Amino acid sequence: MLVLPAIFPVTLLQISQEYRQSAQPLRARLKLLRQELAKTEDPEQLWHIKRRIAELTPMLTQMNELAELTEHYYEKGYYRSEKYTL
Repeated sequence: MLVLPAIFPVTLLQISQEYRQSAQPLRARLKLLRQELAKTEDPEQLWHIKRRIAELTPMLTQMNELAELTEHYYEKGYYRSEKYTL
């Protein structure tokens, strides 16, 4: 007989913590890319680094916004961005 693991409910606070943890590698990568950008003079490398920064920055922003939203979702008076509401 197949036994499936029990599914435990996940709270919004736990989701918030997951978003914050997931943002850490992105934050570190962006820091490294900015350091490379400061050292690089090759126009082609500059273009690639800037492009990568432009791709990763919105991802980090969204993770931070969602972490904030899920952390404070049930607080009275907490402003929820229209971006994440129906």
